[in-house]
Amino acid sequence: MKELPIRSLPGIPVLIAALLASVATAWLFFTGIVAVKADGGPLALLGSFALGVAVLLLLSGLYSIQPNQAAVLSLFGKYVGTVKEAGLRWNNPFYSKRKVSQRVRNFESGKLKVNDLDGSPIEIAAVIVWQVVDASEAVFNVDDYESFVHIQSESALRAMASSYPYDQHDDGQTALRSHPQEISDHLQAQIAERLGTAGVEVIEARISHLAYAPEIAQVMLQRQQANAVIAARTRIVAGAVGMVEMALAELQKNQVVSLDEERKAQMVSNLLVVLCGERGMQPVLNAGSLY
Repeated sequence: MKELPIRSLPGIPVLIAALLASVATAWLFFTGIVAVKADGGPLALLGSFALGVAVLLLLSGLYSIQPNQAAVLSLFGKYVGTVKEAGLRWNNPFYSKRKVSQRVRNFESGKLKVNDLDGSPIEIAAVIVWQVVDASEAVFNVDDYESFVHIQSESALRAMASSYPYDQHDDGQTALRSHPQEISDHLQAQIAERLGTAGVEVIEARISHLAYAPEIAQVMLQRQQANAVIAARTRIVAGAVGMVEMALAELQKNQVVSLDEERKAQMVSNLLVVLCGERGMQPVLNAGSLY
């Protein structure tokens, strides 16, 4: 089912013609009544009935379209075409007309509880911005396109959330919390694929809520804090070792002092104490024996 544009007549001239025909109908009706009472022919009365039927047909073919709205026309169940001209329009009075809004709309999904790639339960919600671009597909390809958009969007959100971990564990790994733009692009692509048959375009899809499920939130917070402490200490150690290596290299290069292996190890230990501090860095100090 693809959209087929169809022409429609301006409704204002048709409305004026219907009003004039209504006046003529009333005049013929009263003229016919007078003629019947005067033993005249019923031609004027019959003419008023015929003209009245024509007026009803003209009026029943009128319909209005708002800006960013489309009217899908069908004749006895067969799709005829789609009208998008705004204003008062007129088409065959036997056409059935279903109006579809093509304005940009958005909704926020409820908070869904799903398992991420690592199997941890999380809560996630998203904001979806969408628009009907093919009114005929929205009407005839699905039963209720608004409900279809909501259900398929939540289904795509569940599938996307289970494809990524909540936190990034390795360098270069895409995670829900650390890569919002990549996650939004993936979510938008998945929703657009599901809604393509309904004549709907997905303009934007972004995560609006992301958190661990309440039953594991405290444990995961402690794990995040532990990872942050480990990362900080790793960076401190790497910087300190680099500075020690640089100091030893400069001493040997400039021949300031000649150091044997024992004195070199002692100097490394002293430098690490100064740079890192003694508390919590005993494993680093023990590593000085490697020099």
